[in-house]
Amino acid sequence: MEKRLLGIILSVLGIVGLIYAGVSFMNGGSGIKNVKTIIFTGVLGAIFFFAGITLISNTKDKAT
Repeated sequence: MEKRLLGIILSVLGIVGLIYAGVSFMNGGSGIKNVKTIIFTGVLGAIFFFAGITLISNTKDKAT
């Protein structure tokens, strides 16, 4: 149960990071700081998202 909850939290954080990276990308801004922000949040969001999905899918349900 705890692993599945952690997987959900990681997935949600990953989605938030990917959305933030997308919004930053769409707003433009050609500064190097903006590019670093987009890359950092995009990569971190993708790592969190896929780690959460993997954790959810690999956790077996225990029948009581």
